[in-house]
Amino acid sequence: MRILWVKMGGLWPSTSGGRIRSLEILSCLSQRHEVTVLTTEGPDDDPEGLARRLPRCRIMSVPFVAPRLGSASFAVALARSWLSPLPVDLWKWRVDAIRDRVRTLVADGAAEICVADFLVAVPNIPGSTRVPLVLFEHNVEYMIWRRLAALESRPWRRALLEIEWRKVRRFERAACSKADLTVAVSEDDRRLLERLSPGIECVAIPTGVDARYFAPGGRPEVPHRLVFTGSMDWHPNEDAILHFSTAILPRIRAQVPDVTVTVVGRNPSPHLRAAAEGAGMVVTGTVDDVRPYIDEAAVYVVPLRAGGGTRLKIFEALAMAKAVVSTTVGAEGLGLTPDRDVCIADEPGEFAQAVIALLQEPARRHALGDAGRLLVNNRYSWEHVAGHFDTCCQAVIDRAGTNTGHGTLDAMVQRSTSL
Repeated sequence: MRILWVKMGGLWPSTSGGRIRSLEILSCLSQRHEVTVLTTEGPDDDPEGLARRLPRCRIMSVPFVAPRLGSASFAVALARSWLSPLPVDLWKWRVDAIRDRVRTLVADGAAEICVADFLVAVPNIPGSTRVPLVLFEHNVEYMIWRRLAALESRPWRRALLEIEWRKVRRFERAACSKADLTVAVSEDDRRLLERLSPGIECVAIPTGVDARYFAPGGRPEVPHRLVFTGSMDWHPNEDAILHFSTAILPRIRAQVPDVTVTVVGRNPSPHLRAAAEGAGMVVTGTVDDVRPYIDEAAVYVVPLRAGGGTRLKIFEALAMAKAVVSTTVGAEGLGLTPDRDVCIADEPGEFAQAVIALLQEPARRHALGDAGRLLVNNRYSWEHVAGHFDTCCQAVIDRAGTNTGHGTLDAMVQRSTSL
C-alpha cells in the first residue's frame, strides 16, 4: 500500500499517548508499505528526530504553531471561529500548506489511502481528494469537551464550552460519515461513534504497549510514593492533578502523613506548578525517560475526570508491574477488570481509601502489579495492533469508491476557510 498519514501538531518527541500510538503503528506499517507522513512542526518538535525514529517513512513537515490558550492569537481565533461551523480547536489547526501538499501528493500518485490522525487533521484533507479516507479517532473528541463543560464552575466559561462541545459533535459526526473507515481505540468509543453517526464503518483497534521497554527496572520502591505521568498541557490531565491536590491528597495524608507525589509530564502551566507546590507535590516537567519515576513509585494514580480514548499511561504502568488506582474515566476502554487488574474509584473519599489500602498492604499491591504485567505481556503488543490496522486499511482500498458522502463536511470547511 501507499499510505499518506496526516498528523497536525508533530509526532516527535513522543511526549503524549497519541504520539506514541501513532509512532508505533507507523513504524510497523512502514516495514511492509510505502508510508508518507505529512505533519506540522512547532518550536518543540523535532522533524529530524522523527525521521530517525521512522527511517522507512518519507517525512514531510510544515512549520506551524497553533494559537495557544490565553494568547492574543487564540482570542482572535476563538472570535473568528464563532462565525464558522468549526469549533475553535479545529479552526486553529487549518493549514493551507498541508491541504496543498495533500492535493499534490495524491495527484502525483504518492497515496492510495489517506489516514487522518486525530479529528483535527480532517479539515486539512480536501474533499476533492479521491482516495479512501481512514479517520483515526484516538478519542471521541466531543465527549472530552462535553465532560469539561460539565466540570466547569465558572458560568461564562461553561457557556462557551457548551457551545464548543456541540460544534465538535456536529463536525465529528460529519467527519465519521465522510470517512470510508473510522478507527476507534476501544469498544466503548466504537459504540459512542456509531451512535453519533449511524451507519458508519467503524472498528475498534486496541491500544498496545512495548512491554520490553516498559519493564520493571529493579530500582528500590520509595515508600509511600505516588506517581502520575502524562502531558500536562492536555487540559484533562491538568484538571486531574488539580482535583487530586485539593480533594484526594489531603484525605490520604490524614492517614499516611509521609506520602509523596510526583507528577511527570511536559509543559505544566504556572497555575499547576503553583498548586502542586502548595500541596507539597513535585512537578518535573519534561523528562527524557518516565520509567525511573514509575519504577520508584509504590502506587500509580490516574484521577482523571475528563478525557476520551484510552490511556496508554495505564498500560505502561501495568507493564512495569505497578498497582494502579484510577477513576472509571481514566481506565475506560481498556478492558480491565476492577480489583483484578486495576483499582477503580470515582469519589474522592473512595479514591483516597483505595490508595491508602494499597500503601498499607504491600502483598496485595505487588500481586496487583504482577497481574498487570502478565496481562499486557499476554494480550497487548504493538505488532498485533499494527497488524489489525494494516488489515483494515487494505480492506478499505479493496472496496474503494463506495463512500462519496463528502458534501456536508466540505461545505463546513469551505465556509471556515473563507473567514
